Amino acid sequence: MTRIVVDFDRCEGHGLCEQTAPEVFRLDDEGELHLTREEVDAEHETYVAAAVRVCPVAALKVQP
Repeated sequence: MTRIVVDFDRCEGHGLCEQTAPEVFRLDDEGELHLTREEVDAEHETYVAAAVRVCPVAALKVQP
């Protein structure tokens, strides 16, 4: 399992993470990020890693 760490102070609500891994990341109507889960299995790790790479403000990290 991989743990997702979000720096909510850095997050600007661009939505690229939601587009890349919609099973894990959700933006609400006000543009605030919510996680559908804080840990992901191997099936979703690739999508989460891609979301980390595309975040323009580096608000996402993963921990093994």
